[in-house]
Amino acid sequence: MLGLASGLAALPAAAADCPRPDTLGTSRTLVVDAKEHPLIGSMQYRETLPLNDGEVVLTFDDGPLPKYTYQILEILAAQCVKATFFLVGRQAQANPEGVRKVLAAGHTVAAHSQSHPMNMHRLPLERARAEIDDGIASITAALGEEGAAMSPFFRIPGLARNDGIEEYTRSKGLQIWSADFPADDWRPVSSKRVHDLAMQRLAAKGKGILLLHDIQPRTVAALPKILHDLKAGGYRVVHVVPATPDNPAAPTDPQAWRLHPTSELVATSRWPKVTGFAFAQHELLPVPLLTDSYWNDTKLLDRPQPRGRGIPLPRQAPWPRQVQLASSDATSALPVPASSVFEVEEGVRVAMLAINSARPAERRVATVTEEKPAPVAARGGKRTAKLVGPRGRRVAAAPPAKPAQAVTQSGRAASKRVAPDRKNVRRVIRHNQQASLLPPHL
Repeated sequence: MLGLASGLAALPAAAADCPRPDTLGTSRTLVVDAKEHPLIGSMQYRETLPLNDGEVVLTFDDGPLPKYTYQILEILAAQCVKATFFLVGRQAQANPEGVRKVLAAGHTVAAHSQSHPMNMHRLPLERARAEIDDGIASITAALGEEGAAMSPFFRIPGLARNDGIEEYTRSKGLQIWSADFPADDWRPVSSKRVHDLAMQRLAAKGKGILLLHDIQPRTVAALPKILHDLKAGGYRVVHVVPATPDNPAAPTDPQAWRLHPTSELVATSRWPKVTGFAFAQHELLPVPLLTDSYWNDTKLLDRPQPRGRGIPLPRQAPWPRQVQLASSDATSALPVPASSVFEVEEGVRVAMLAINSARPAERRVATVTEEKPAPVAARGGKRTAKLVGPRGRRVAAAPPAKPAQAVTQSGRAASKRVAPDRKNVRRVIRHNQQASLLPPHL
């Protein structure tokens, strides 16, 4: 902050000259060059006034209106506080004495357009220029011989900026003032609300430009308490004046014009800036012709281009476009397949139905007969092995058949038990399956 304090052009404070030592006073006078910094106020722009922490600049818009402006001048004079007044041209024409009183009290006189249009950013550029020029002319005429004391400061009505207005004011050497925080005193709120908003937003910002209006009764009622709390909170009022040949502005650090400058600990604040290049010649090279590139189709060059209201379309590319396929019609359609292609013989259909309607008993017999029999135990007393049936299930093997023997209990000869022949069973099953495939009439 030492570089900032040394770079600011400040004049001795006027508080020491006040008859009351307990007044708020003006801590210092800041001299600025309007052309070097044409846009200030963090509400809309990147830059603002180079203020130290705890410093505030008071500004009043829309005057002079004798009923309220004169009361504000008395309140400021009682505290030896200097401010900046952005006056309206028509108000200056109606109350030229009020303009001279503002200047005689030591405040800065600035312009606020001729008729205060709220939609100035939507006006035609010529009318917006007239608002700026006529407002300055009306205030200058009201000052009379002191017209040269008018500052090159300008505030857009309603802060309704646009690029055309900013370019015009820059060409005239004016400095557009936005604000860092308002008190909303133009709204239908109480004077207490105006005071609270001003102090709360100042505390949040820490410093900056306060936007007020000297034509509102609520502002007149809130201003004494605002000044009292500024002094009680340790804030300091700064008066801003334009640079003149006799009082030039001292050079300042560009970072000082930011509400929250970048810390020196951040690397970007120490990086070297890009140097300006010195060009040996400023002659422009000839523009390449269209025929020098692949856009060399003479047919395209001779073709008239349609004029539109928007951005002109590029020339049509010389490469071939995609070929559009011929639409399909009755002559180009493929022939419909004959119905015989999809016919199925009746026998095959019946065979498929027969397979699906096979008897469940035959299926179970075929499944059991196809399983391998369990091996007989080599030694007596051993359990017989189990078969593994379909789906991984274990099936107990049938005990081995006993040899046929005669039974003499009833005197009759016992019949022999013969094990069924697996081959014969398979033949029977196969025969039955083939028989089921035949048509019913065979």
